[in-house]
Order: sequence, then C-alpha cells, then structure tokens
Amino acid sequence: MQGCEENAVVDVNTSMDNGSWGYDKKINVPVQITDASKLYNLYFNLRHTSNYQYSNIFVLIHQKAKGLKTITERKEFKLAYPDGEWLGSGTGNFYSYQLPFRKDYKFPSAGTYVFEIEQNMRDNPLKEIIDVGLRVEPVAAN
Repeated sequence: MQGCEENAVVDVNTSMDNGSWGYDKKINVPVQITDASKLYNLYFNLRHTSNYQYSNIFVLIHQKAKGLKTITERKEFKLAYPDGEWLGSGTGNFYSYQLPFRKDYKFPSAGTYVFEIEQNMRDNPLKEIIDVGLRVEPVAAN
C-alpha cells in the first residue's frame, strides 16, 4: 500500500499484482474519524494503463463500522470521453483519477470505519489496472 497525507484523513492506494484486479482482491482501507461534526469528501482512486479496454468502471464500495449497518453502493465512474480520450491525468502509459463518490458526507459518529472496494465489471480479472485506493478529506471551511 502507498499513501500520501497532505490534509487528507487518508489517501491510500493498493497496487494490483500483474496489473489485474480480480473479484477476490478486495481493497480494505481503515479510516479513523475523530470529528463526526465535520463534513468529508470521499474519492475513489484509480490508475490504469492506456490499454484498459473500457470507458468506465463499476465498483462496489462497502462502508463498515462496529455497531452500524454496512452501507453498500454500486458506483459507475466514467473514465473516457465518447471519442475514447481518457479523462484522467496521464503520465507515460498510465492514467490517474481521483473520482468523487460522496461530497459533503457526515459520518454518523466518531470511530473507525473500514471501506472495502471491489471491482464489479464482467471481466475477472479486470486487466490493465495498476492500483486502486481511497481518499477521505475534510471539506475546507469557507
């Protein structure tokens, strides 16, 4: 796992073995929320090669916390324009994304939450995926 901090509560990416993301490779990211009165933005991080064969990706994102019901969301993220041009920022053969899936989110309480991310495409494994992750950051005060 790789991470970088800045003002984020967490910003972690997990590398995929051989550039393939199988159904059995679920990414688990613990997030410690100390101030439940704040609002947070949550992002799905993704990096793929230029050989990725789809213009989108479907993922399941599970939010788990002790004593709370698990929240599961199926999300589709667009990765390319209709003409095939990638939306992500490119470096060499790689394209990176930080895709928002919750804006101005208020956690129910302080504590540790675990986000589990799994790919939900037809292909197993999903090829040309380099790494996957999660970023959680407090909303900046105006």
